[in-house]
Amino acid sequence: MKKQKKIEVENKIVSITEFNEEDYICLTDMAKAKQGDNRVADIIKNWLRTRTTIEFIGTWELLYNPNFKVVEFDHFKSEAGLPTFVLSPKQWTEKTNAIGIFSKSGRYGGTYAHRDIAFEFGAAISPTFKLYLIKEYQRYKEIETNQYNLEWDVKRLLSKANYHIQTDAVKNYILPEKDYEKDKEWLAYAEEADLLNVVLFKCTAKDWRDVIGNYKNEKI
Repeated sequence: MKKQKKIEVENKIVSITEFNEEDYICLTDMAKAKQGDNRVADIIKNWLRTRTTIEFIGTWELLYNPNFKVVEFDHFKSEAGLPTFVLSPKQWTEKTNAIGIFSKSGRYGGTYAHRDIAFEFGAAISPTFKLYLIKEYQRYKEIETNQYNLEWDVKRLLSKANYHIQTDAVKNYILPEKDYEKDKEWLAYAEEADLLNVVLFKCTAKDWRDVIGNYKNEKI
């Protein structure tokens, strides 16, 4: 799990963490923002115990979680809404093997939910809050994307600047040592270039071409 990031919604701080390469928003912070510290656990439990919520989060799990326990989900759905029915995030996760919601303790403790589920929780506690949450989350993603693009451009410049140093090194040291045939020398340059690509971009040139090719096909 990666380091937390934060957004400000209606002058309240809401934490975001990454899990399974997806953004998870802190339901605990959201509940605090609307109701204060005293009733946070009750608010989340009361939201979880309704049939509408159970059906929503269960359907989400069916879409995205191949290990979701459908039998347990059906049991909770049949019990939802009854006066005796109580459900905590921990119980839901442990019984159904859910991945859309989780609770954790420690410095960044609280109940977190995938952004799809968090937006649904936001609508339950306040439609206005949900709209501001979505707006701030979108702004956060735009900033994150811009920072990623800037970092990518810097890496490309570094790669370009080091290209001539690298090719000279291949020519002066690797080619004489490995005794490549003339028509095979390009292999040495390609291998060393891919080492640089992996260090800087975490992928080879072929990997990058495959990704871009798939992306273009999807756009078409």
